Amino acid sequence: MQAQRVDQIREGGVVAILRGVDPESAVDVADAVVEGGVTALEVTADTPSVTETIGTLADRFDDVLVGAGTVLDAETARAVQLAGAQFLVTPTVDDGVIEVGNRYGTPVATGAFTPTEALRAYEAGADLVKLFPAATGGPDHVAALGGPLPQIPIVPTGGVGPDNAGAYIEAGAAAVGVGSAIVDATAVADGDYESIAENARRTVDAVAAARDR
Repeated sequence: MQAQRVDQIREGGVVAILRGVDPESAVDVADAVVEGGVTALEVTADTPSVTETIGTLADRFDDVLVGAGTVLDAETARAVQLAGAQFLVTPTVDDGVIEVGNRYGTPVATGAFTPTEALRAYEAGADLVKLFPAATGGPDHVAALGGPLPQIPIVPTGGVGPDNAGAYIEAGAAAVGVGSAIVDATAVADGDYESIAENARRTVDAVAAARDR
């Protein structure tokens, strides 16, 4: 199951991040993102009522993974897994989160920026390495990491959107994590779910096009 979920994240190519979306809007936002072709949703742990939202979304979708992001410690990792989280994402290397994920068969994408951090995370048991913040180094940083560390699946996150997602894939990224470029706060507040779906669709299409080149 753990390997299958990792494969789904990699094959889908896009993890859409819902940060700070209230429970009342989360279902509509998630529906829009999924309509746009995304198959992995990340609800950040600093979102109000995060366990409720994760549980609701995990029950709603059969073919879409629902995970938790900004998981900073083992206690949070366990709580969101009990709520239904199907993968965990951290902004930093935390051995406790990796251990809890591995214990219960839940994939972990561990945050890292340097080669040392990336290798340490991977050797500690992370399934994916979240390159964060990706915008600091851009696609060239992904390519540079992939040179000596080709075995590590890298998921750049932070400053990634439909206009540059393809460049990250071409540089060697396994997938991309996308937040406000898909789930725009103004669109959420205005109930403009069509634009959210379009943002998702453009990002998914950019990833697919890059893989075809």
